[in-house]
Amino acid sequence: MELRKNLLTNRLPPSIRGVGDNNMATSLQKKTSRKQQHDFSPSSWTKYFDKSEDVEIQKNKFRVYRSGTEGPILLLLHGGGYSALTWSLLNEELKSRVVCQTVAIDLRGHGNTITENDDDLSKDTLAGDIGHIVDKLYGDEAPPVVLVGHSMGGAIAVHAASGGLIRSLAGVCVIDVVEGTAMQALASMQSYLRGRPKNFRSIEHAIEWAFRSGHTRNLDAAKISMPGQLKNLLTGTIATNELTEEGIATAETCTFSNIETSTVDTILEEEDVDEELAKSKLKENHFKIPGPSSHNDVHDRQAPMYTWRIDLSKTESHWPGWFQGLSDLFLNHIQASKLLLLASINGLDTDLTVGQMQGKFQMQVLTRCGHAVQEDTPDQVADVLASFLLRNRLTTAHGDFNLSFPSC
Repeated sequence: MELRKNLLTNRLPPSIRGVGDNNMATSLQKKTSRKQQHDFSPSSWTKYFDKSEDVEIQKNKFRVYRSGTEGPILLLLHGGGYSALTWSLLNEELKSRVVCQTVAIDLRGHGNTITENDDDLSKDTLAGDIGHIVDKLYGDEAPPVVLVGHSMGGAIAVHAASGGLIRSLAGVCVIDVVEGTAMQALASMQSYLRGRPKNFRSIEHAIEWAFRSGHTRNLDAAKISMPGQLKNLLTGTIATNELTEEGIATAETCTFSNIETSTVDTILEEEDVDEELAKSKLKENHFKIPGPSSHNDVHDRQAPMYTWRIDLSKTESHWPGWFQGLSDLFLNHIQASKLLLLASINGLDTDLTVGQMQGKFQMQVLTRCGHAVQEDTPDQVADVLASFLLRNRLTTAHGDFNLSFPSC
């Protein structure tokens, strides 16, 4: 009888059991506390790449991040709005699987790259930049080069490869970009861009937004990738340059931690501030520059400190050129081995469906990831890429890495 009484008691609601509102409040506090356990502090790129350098081509300086000294070169091209640091986690996973060299590039108008015309993001200019960088780094002695591009970067990889701009081309991997679906998506792209926050009060706020909004579903990736996508409103400095090797922001940046999920919408509404107004307010000290604080302070009116490195809405004239004719170029004008990696099978258009059935390229569909496939599931992408390199006899495996087989 005593056992039955205890079982029945445990099934009753807290108020009936005599626990009362205090215990319910404690339970809510525990749930809130669990929400606040995320650490949104940024990470340094130095853990993931061996070095960075600026490749000078005429009056332009292209920032590249490099790892490895042996094996084929994987030339990593990020998507629009991202930076070379989007490849950080993938790079670490790849190095543990196969022998290879990696070169991740901040494309024109992105990251720490500085050019005479950052607004010229035409397919021919971007593809030409890639060819010039490879020639400058390796000359006539370049090892086999595999172009790996995500989204816009995947389109540019196809244009560079089909245009014969990479003399030692051995392979092309395109990540989550298909001509048909890309062209359809252009109509809603401006609406998507308007829906993003224009400014952020701190790097931490930007990382939190990226993670909670699904911009990247991997918090570790957001912590290393987001600083490369931001610039300081007052100084114009890329946020990556304000971090130490330990990833801690320097004194002029503002930091917040343990922000409740319920405050995110308020943060985004308050941060849609005119960039020029924000600069003037910062200079005049009319706004309080935030330092470390409790989450209660997020409702205070404070100046935004960071905005996007590139205003993608102003590049619209180049969007069609990136994607028009992409399927034909990928299928019929690239002689090297080809890999298409997608986040959804629904993204495949008719031409590519026929080409895949004819065995013209290898295709892999990954699940449980968003558009930023290389950030969301770096281990799975590394498995696919490593297997692609091994299957085409471009490298050798490290340790007991097992070759995976292509599948949908």
